[in-house]
Amino acid sequence: MIGRTLLSLAVLAVVGFAALALIAVWDRPSLETTALGSGGTYERGYPSRSINVVVPFPAGGPSDVVARVVTEQMSKVLGQSMVIENVTGAGGTIGSARVAAAPPDGYTLLAGSMGSHVAAPVLTPNLKYDPKRDFAPIGFTAQSPVVIVARKDFPADNLRQFVDYLKQNGDRVKEAHGGIGASSHMACLLFNAQAGVKPSPNCVPRHCSSIE
Repeated sequence: MIGRTLLSLAVLAVVGFAALALIAVWDRPSLETTALGSGGTYERGYPSRSINVVVPFPAGGPSDVVARVVTEQMSKVLGQSMVIENVTGAGGTIGSARVAAAPPDGYTLLAGSMGSHVAAPVLTPNLKYDPKRDFAPIGFTAQSPVVIVARKDFPADNLRQFVDYLKQNGDRVKEAHGGIGASSHMACLLFNAQAGVKPSPNCVPRHCSSIE
């Protein structure tokens, strides 16, 4: 059952694509009274100060880069600065939990991902937030392909040789991902399942995703 669930989550990663979205902490009464005026239009005073955007992954990674590009343009449109804060760890759940606990006033946003809002509820025990209850999506920001690369002297020259090498030397290969439930982790599980390769026992979370 667990294996089937993990495979389903890998498919939700859009078969090799990491999806990113901008998300706001959600509380219907508060949003209606503080961010929306009569008739469902935004109050003219919002935003009246800088907006904090939490990226639950390390600086320099895909989520961080996309968030900085998007918020730079949003800042110009909104006329307020948008401050990026990298709150990393546990596959994006630490930063997501911080945003879920923030006041639902529109001044704390999250650069969420498939890992933090699709995989985490299934894979993380005692998760401190509910993706559906505690957040409201603002917009889909990006999707990025997941590719396989290796150092120049790696024995395999193409994907078929790479799969053959893994089947014969899987215990010697180090497979890194961005955290349990992260899109890079799901992509690895999906690839292993489709290639008929057993998951590497040396698969460990890192600040970046790579295969050595």
